[in-house]
Amino acid sequence: MEREKIIKDYINAYNNFDIQKMLTHLDEHVKFENISNGVTNMILTDLNSFREQAEQAKKLFTTRKQTIKSWTHQDNLIEIEIEYNAVLAIALPNGLKKGDNLNLEGKSIFKFSGDKIIELTDIS
Repeated sequence: MEREKIIKDYINAYNNFDIQKMLTHLDEHVKFENISNGVTNMILTDLNSFREQAEQAKKLFTTRKQTIKSWTHQDNLIEIEIEYNAVLAIALPNGLKKGDNLNLEGKSIFKFSGDKIIELTDIS
């Protein structure tokens, strides 16, 4: 399926810190939402905001990898379950230190219009 390839390309670009490739299939008015522990901590509503946030986020890690564990398809939505592993490049206010490993499980929900991602929700 073409949309699965788009998501795989996005994840590969994310893992390789390739912001430009991450943006390839995002709509100009993409909505991005990050939810952690049931709390929405970020909402972005356009491609430029997404790009700026992605550039800032890549400075936080020396390595990062999302691995897709499963796929769920529903109309114009695809939900993936992911395993996330990263090594911090800097210390964080929550007490994590430079060099610490970050291991999470979560899911990402991609909403499409044609071959463009119009919404992306990350949940951990």
